[in-house]
Amino acid sequence: MAEPLVRVPDAKVALSTASVYPESTATAFEIAARLGYDGVEVMVWTDPVSQDIEALRRLSDYHRIPVLAVHAPCLLITQRVWSTDPWTKLQRARAAAERLGASTVVVHPPFRWQRQYARDFVAGIWRMANETDVRFAVENMYPWRYRDREMLAYAPDWDVTKDDYRHFTIDLSHTSTARTDAIHMIDRMGDRLGHVHLADGRGSAKDEHLVPGRGTQPCAQLLERLALSGFDGHVVIEVNTRRAMSGAEREADLAEALAFTRLHLASALKVPRP
Repeated sequence: MAEPLVRVPDAKVALSTASVYPESTATAFEIAARLGYDGVEVMVWTDPVSQDIEALRRLSDYHRIPVLAVHAPCLLITQRVWSTDPWTKLQRARAAAERLGASTVVVHPPFRWQRQYARDFVAGIWRMANETDVRFAVENMYPWRYRDREMLAYAPDWDVTKDDYRHFTIDLSHTSTARTDAIHMIDRMGDRLGHVHLADGRGSAKDEHLVPGRGTQPCAQLLERLALSGFDGHVVIEVNTRRAMSGAEREADLAEALAFTRLHLASALKVPRP
C-alpha cells in the first residue's frame, strides 16, 4: 500500500518588480509583503529606485522582504541605465546582488547589433560566474515577428540552450512567443535550470506575460516537475498588470498568481509506507 505524500521544494516564490508596472519599484515591495511573497526580483530599469542599492536595501528592511534576484538592465528602454557598456551593466548587477544578498542575476542574450558583446558573451558570462557565488542565469528569448516575417534579434541565439551556460532562466511567456515547447526546453537545461520566470501566453507574437493559468503554457506541469526534481532556485512571478483598472484588481491578479504557483509546487508523491 502507498499513501500520498505532499512534497514542497525549497524554491522560494518571488514577485518581479516589473509585475506592478506602471506602479513603482517601492510599490512592488509593499505588495509582495502584503500578499505573502517570499521575496522580490528587482527589474533594474528607468525607475531611479530600481538603480539605487541603498534605497532597495531600505525598502527590503522596512517591508521585511528580501531581494532574491536582480534582473540586469537588458531591455531596449534601459540602454543607458548603469552605463551604455553591457559588461559594466552586468558588473553593477553582480555588485548589487552581492550587496543585497540576492543569489541570482538574470541576463538576456545580447541583441544582434551588439556585435562585440555577442561575440564574447558566452565566454564572458563564464568568466563572471567564476568570480562570484551569484548565479548568472541566462534567459531564453524569442524571434521578433511582424505579420509573416521573422527577425532574429538575439545573438548567439534566442534559444539559450544552444550555447553552454552554467545557469539558465526559463521564461514561459517567452516560450509562448517563440512557439517552442517549454517542457522540452527545461529538459535541455537539465540541472542547469537555476531560475524561473512564471507567466503564461497564448502564442501571440507579442510577449504577453499573462497570469499563470490564463494561457496555453504548461505552467502547472512545469511547477510539478520542479517539485519532483527538488528544484532549489527561485520561481518569480513576472506578469503584465498594465491593464488593471485599479490597485485592487492588480493585487487580485498577483494574489491569484501566487496561489497558483504555491498550489502546483506542492506535488503529491506516492511513497511506500515504512
